[in-house]
Amino acid sequence: MNRRRAAFVVSVILGFLVCGEAPLAKMTNAVCKSYNKSWVVVHYCRLKAYSRTKTSLNINATFIEPAKNIYLHMKMMKKANGYKPFLFDYTFDACEFMRRRNQPFAKIVWNMIKNVSTVNHTCPYEGLQMLSDFHHIDVPVPLPSGDYLLLLDWIFDFKPQFATNVYFTFVEGM
Repeated sequence: MNRRRAAFVVSVILGFLVCGEAPLAKMTNAVCKSYNKSWVVVHYCRLKAYSRTKTSLNINATFIEPAKNIYLHMKMMKKANGYKPFLFDYTFDACEFMRRRNQPFAKIVWNMIKNVSTVNHTCPYEGLQMLSDFHHIDVPVPLPSGDYLLLLDWIFDFKPQFATNVYFTFVEGM
């Protein structure tokens, strides 16, 4: 009897997830800042609006020196009387991730940008790096409605080199 009940609960949850109303995620701002312009030059970091519900992110940066030892500090924040820490805050070896894809939250971000970026190989990174026309935000974890901030601090050779901050609004059940 417990198996039938469990199967029913799982089927109801799957039905809700598959047939439920789709959430809306829209980027509202993007800020990129280079801390060391002799290593990383950010040419542009901007959003392009296609409609009221669709924006695309475009980032163009040049790595002047080869980046071989890259760490990425990822932090997700939710707006509630200012931005507060939410969901994750950790640092990982980005070169190791590009070889093994072993970080769960980084893998979520990677799956969204892998088809629209030039950052699809292992270290070292040098020259022009781009993210073009990124607009499809598919969040596989349930998030409450609200304003969010994804902070990405890029660390080369144990020194912060540049930051990418992406603000977005998530509305569930649109």
